[in-house]
Amino acid sequence: MKNYNKEIQIALVAILGVIILYYGMNFLKGLTISTETRYYVKFNDISGLSNSCPVYANGYKVGVVQNIIYDYTNQENIVAVLEIEDEMRVPKGTTADIVSDFLGNIKLELKLGDRAAGFLEPEDTIAGGQDKGALAKAAEMIPQVQALLPKLDSILVSVNALLADPAIANSLHNIDQITGSLTSTSRELNRLTVSLNQQMPQMLENADGMLANANTLTRNLNELDLAATMQKVDNTLRNVEQMTAKLNSKDGTLGLLMRDPSLYNNLNATMMHADSLMIDLKQHPKRYVHFSVFGKKDK
Repeated sequence: MKNYNKEIQIALVAILGVIILYYGMNFLKGLTISTETRYYVKFNDISGLSNSCPVYANGYKVGVVQNIIYDYTNQENIVAVLEIEDEMRVPKGTTADIVSDFLGNIKLELKLGDRAAGFLEPEDTIAGGQDKGALAKAAEMIPQVQALLPKLDSILVSVNALLADPAIANSLHNIDQITGSLTSTSRELNRLTVSLNQQMPQMLENADGMLANANTLTRNLNELDLAATMQKVDNTLRNVEQMTAKLNSKDGTLGLLMRDPSLYNNLNATMMHADSLMIDLKQHPKRYVHFSVFGKKDK
């Protein structure tokens, strides 16, 4: 009887060890002990996806990959078995993408569909795909970078040749001189600004005086009797007009003098006679003037 008790104890310990080993292995694989729902994901290429890879939805871990089924007759038909927590309802239209980070860690990311379309039933199949990620995108750019390397090499050669050109050194030297000239100009402008700031009060005072004089002149102009002035100007113009009319008329002396040719001829003849008289007077003064020391003789 004692032997039977020992055998039963050994059997119970063995069974308990198997149970602990099973759940321990599942724990190490990332499987949970809680109840889970199974789904299938169909891939053409799993890209390193393996058992125990975590499954995320919106960045939260909701399950693990329980198994990978590879169809040797159809290499493009690879099925991943997912164990998802029962509380997680998977909407219809959900896809599963394989994601790889910079360290090479691989996980499965569920891209949840619209909840209004309904939910998948347990053991339904989800469409699988690949999220290339930053590393894959960088790898895709390598051929383009390689194609650019010869162009970059030619560009560097051209840049080196350009930098070796003495004209560049001369240009830099000229730029240095221009910078010095600009510095001097700025200094002179600063001095001019200081001088203007010092003279500005006097200039403003002079401007105020000019404005005051302008105001005084304006006030004087406003005070002038423009109507009386214009009346005097009209009278002066009227007098000039009357004088002009008299000059043009034959009634007045000046008009006759200007318009009557006989009067001009008479005056001209008179002047000629007077001239002849003066000449004769100079030549024969005794005819006109008689001088006697002893008095006048009787004729």
